[in-house]
Amino acid sequence: MAVAELGAVVLDCPDPRALAGFYAEVLGGTVEGDGEWVELHLPGGRTLAFQAAPGHVPPRWPAGEQSQQFHLDLTVPDMDVAEKQILALGAEPLDIEDRTRNWRVYTDPAGHPFCLCRATT
Repeated sequence: MAVAELGAVVLDCPDPRALAGFYAEVLGGTVEGDGEWVELHLPGGRTLAFQAAPGHVPPRWPAGEQSQQFHLDLTVPDMDVAEKQILALGAEPLDIEDRTRNWRVYTDPAGHPFCLCRATT
């Protein structure tokens, strides 16, 4: 029997509303809240939340003094199409040179690493 159920994944950031808007464009869903805490309610019932963190220091990928701690894997049917869309929304590429892999690494506008991963059928 599980001890707990995952409520939300929470990202610290300098501007919760802006980062929630970025992920709403990428993942869909509905943004709720303003100020220090904003939630993105995703299709399927999951929640991604964003918390204001004064003095936020983005993690570094793949390692360093501010190691990444965690990252999000976002599954997409076409990585080239998704890449164009997320870059237009403000994502930055970190590790996309190897086009033979099933994943590519980016940062969101607040500097959190995430991967686009090719959907497997």
